[in-house]
Amino acid sequence: MNEKFRYASASEAIAQLRAAGFDKDLSLKDGFVWSGSEKFGAEDIRIASLSRYEGNSDPGDEATVYGLEMRNGLKGILVTGDGIYSDSNTVALLQKLHRAKLDKYLSSAADQKP
Repeated sequence: MNEKFRYASASEAIAQLRAAGFDKDLSLKDGFVWSGSEKFGAEDIRIASLSRYEGNSDPGDEATVYGLEMRNGLKGILVTGDGIYSDSNTVALLQKLHRAKLDKYLSSAADQKP
């Protein structure tokens, strides 16, 4: 997984993800990730890349850029801002995605211990 601060800006992260084949624009609604009319639940999604950005002085400039891979092979980009967390279904979905990524990381780290 690409970790935060790998790119200087959100737009640079998006450009690099597009170059890597993340060609769909994704959105969040009602606790699902959407690509056009297709919807995906947390069990269908893997975080492949995650980058966070904070504005120098305006909290409204904060954004998270996700490179997401769907179980069906679709790869897309989801950009969230601070105001996105007003919907409890959206919060639950993002928590599940982050928990799955953290669990995989912790499992991998435990396997590498001597």
